[in-house]
Amino acid sequence: MQSWIDRLNQAELPALAAVVQDLHRLAQADKSSVQQLANVLLRDASLTSKVLRVGNSVYYNPSQESIRTISRAIVLIGFDNVRLIGLSVSLIDGLLTRAPREQLQELLARSFHAAVQARTIAGYVLSQQPEEVFIAALLYNLGELAFWGCGGEQADELASRLAQPGVDADEAVREILGTSFRQLTQALVKSWNLGEIVSLAHSGGSRLDPASQSVNLGARISEAALEGWDSPAMDALIGQLADFIGVSREDALQQVLASADEAVKVAATFGASKLCRLIPSTDPEQIRVQQEARRARLLQPDLLLMQQALQDLGMLVSKRGDIGLILDTLLKGLHQGAGLERVMLVVLADGHTLFRAKRAVGEGSQHWLSDFLLPAEQPEQPHIFSYVLRNKEALWMGVPASYSLNELVTQPLRKLLGMGMFFIAPLRAGTRPIGVLYVDNRPSGRALKHEQFVAFQRFTQLTGRCLEALSKPRS
Repeated sequence: MQSWIDRLNQAELPALAAVVQDLHRLAQADKSSVQQLANVLLRDASLTSKVLRVGNSVYYNPSQESIRTISRAIVLIGFDNVRLIGLSVSLIDGLLTRAPREQLQELLARSFHAAVQARTIAGYVLSQQPEEVFIAALLYNLGELAFWGCGGEQADELASRLAQPGVDADEAVREILGTSFRQLTQALVKSWNLGEIVSLAHSGGSRLDPASQSVNLGARISEAALEGWDSPAMDALIGQLADFIGVSREDALQQVLASADEAVKVAATFGASKLCRLIPSTDPEQIRVQQEARRARLLQPDLLLMQQALQDLGMLVSKRGDIGLILDTLLKGLHQGAGLERVMLVVLADGHTLFRAKRAVGEGSQHWLSDFLLPAEQPEQPHIFSYVLRNKEALWMGVPASYSLNELVTQPLRKLLGMGMFFIAPLRAGTRPIGVLYVDNRPSGRALKHEQFVAFQRFTQLTGRCLEALSKPRS
């Protein structure tokens, strides 16, 4: 536990921790001044500009009176609201810009949803402090958020374990972290001195405290919503909520649905529009679309389709099939057959001076066809694509065996492809270099598996033989 706290505080999240602590301390002080809050936010020019942008949004400033300074924002929209905005924006920037893996995005979306639900509930049972409840719910899963944002190789390992059918999630977390997410959250809350409401929400004595009850209900509603608005878990929570705030079940349900819609607006207002699609929609058509999208993100291997694609490629070696059919079979076999979520073929172009994307399939991969341009040889900054083509070997990046090559995954490549595991292999027609094949599971954040790497190598070899046969003159 202590090693994780030290790692997150010293190496990974010191800037975020400092802002969160300072903003929370201002709430605890009896006489915090406008200038003290302004000084905390003004330390970071980027944070200041984002707080002002949110403050000028219709959501917080419906009169649209121009706000150009932090002190003016505090006067117009209130001390607590500006503090809440500063903390929320810090959390988004501190985590999403670091490692936007799917698990982190889903959890952060759930945290925003929980925060809005909790603040609405608090409005029924508390005369003050709804902003404190919002922040407590936003930070309810702080330990897990910090892990998915900064866990590195251990996050990859846990993602791989959780992707296995029938796995006990709590046990997997304990084995890899040496502690639970809940205990990690409690330790961070204590380390960052985040105060009573956040602590109470995680303690057994929270049932009698209306603020922490609001936080707990908000968190549980945001989790149950992922199972569907008509799920048994949601039905039970609607009953609890109705009793807690003193309204009918029908009114409680309508309030929950309205809060979910508001959570989407809040996430967009805070500049986290990529999270909006992950907050369960209340529109019936959108519910169907989101369910389909969730299933698509969890693409599963189809062994029969994979075997058929391998057989088809084997036949295309002797039949000399056309290049389009060969590449279609390759991408279908890897994507739908082996269950690899994003597949890209880049080819040597412009007299072998450039790598250019030729084919791409998978969620969020289409922009590669226009955006992926990479110098074939770059002596001042060698990269992994030229390395694999030159060394004629398939690589599994992101595992210990390939750590020595991590520096070849350059910053421009990380920006274009994202962070985490991937497979990469050369594509050659006999001795002639054609291009490079790249695959990953970035949309869901799941770790790649050994069986997928074996399939990837086999597809690469067979495609190379097809291309070699195609390049030979007919006898």
